[in-house]
Amino acid sequence: MLIKDIVSFLENLFPTYYSEEFDNTGLLVGNPDTKVQGVLITLDTLESIVDEAIQKKCNLIISYHPILFSPLKKINEEDYVERTITKAIQHNIAIYAIHTALDNAENSISDLLATQLGLSNLQKLIPKKNVIKKLTFYIPKNKKEKVLHSLYEAGAGKVGNYDNCSFQNKGIGSFKGNANSNPTIGKPNELQLEKEVQIHITYLAHKEKQILKALFENHPYEEVAYEVIGLENSYPLMGMGTIGTLAQPLSEKKFLSYLKEKIGISYLRYSSSLKKNIQKIAVVCGSGSTAINYALRANVDAFLTADLKYHDFFKVNQKVLLVDIGHYESEQFIKSKLYHLFSKKFSTFAVHLSKINTNPVNYI
Repeated sequence: MLIKDIVSFLENLFPTYYSEEFDNTGLLVGNPDTKVQGVLITLDTLESIVDEAIQKKCNLIISYHPILFSPLKKINEEDYVERTITKAIQHNIAIYAIHTALDNAENSISDLLATQLGLSNLQKLIPKKNVIKKLTFYIPKNKKEKVLHSLYEAGAGKVGNYDNCSFQNKGIGSFKGNANSNPTIGKPNELQLEKEVQIHITYLAHKEKQILKALFENHPYEEVAYEVIGLENSYPLMGMGTIGTLAQPLSEKKFLSYLKEKIGISYLRYSSSLKKNIQKIAVVCGSGSTAINYALRANVDAFLTADLKYHDFFKVNQKVLLVDIGHYESEQFIKSKLYHLFSKKFSTFAVHLSKINTNPVNYI
């Protein structure tokens, strides 16, 4: 098993194509053709995590947060980033970061926290836009089934809970090859009119390479006439944040106590009392202040996130209970999820869950 095989597995589940523009996801350090000896799962990659990987004989670290956000102009071990990268390279340890690829995935980190809180009827708070593309191509009617089957197999034609979705129009196609052509139908330098079907089919943007490959390999024509356009439609199964509901409404006081119990913390920051019950809840793990307006528009009773500033608590205008549960605390459950995913999928190498608490914040 090579590192690139692990990368393929991860990016099938959490495509880096949908990472936020500010982010730095994917294989940050290491050679993808290196054989995997062991994997260490962590929330952050620090020097201590690299030391743990060395001790446990792991040459691949799967990290939620990327150690590299900005380009390095020097590596002289002056700060923790440079020291961590240097040590990883010295010991041939690769580092892969997931971060917002997971935040925007169908089974996202916010979905995980929502499930931990016992929420149901989950949906995305901010559905991702510009992730759906449409392929249009033209083909003889009696050749369409083979091509359509190959496209469905490659991941095209899925809409929500439906698959094998496409639309077809009948028409007449015209073409005339030059002297160097080798047409499937007709002869070079002769105008050909052919009964064809125009087929429209949609797909998620990260699958484009494999879908076009299936089209070209299975289409009978020497030159395939096709069009690809991006759609502005939101994709409801992918995006930032999660909305869900509690089975039963709770008073604010009981809800805050419930949060502390479920997340395993003894502290919370929250906005002014609404004096109403809490049942519909929005969650954005990590820094989620930019999603406050989305929570307001969704008419939730409470919005859970982290890294809120003083003035953020005014923004809810006493319409939503705004709760800061802590950055690390909101993301802490992802390590176990990744560990179980890897342990279930791979058996040819050891998978370890980091024992180090990388939370840089302390409370008294």
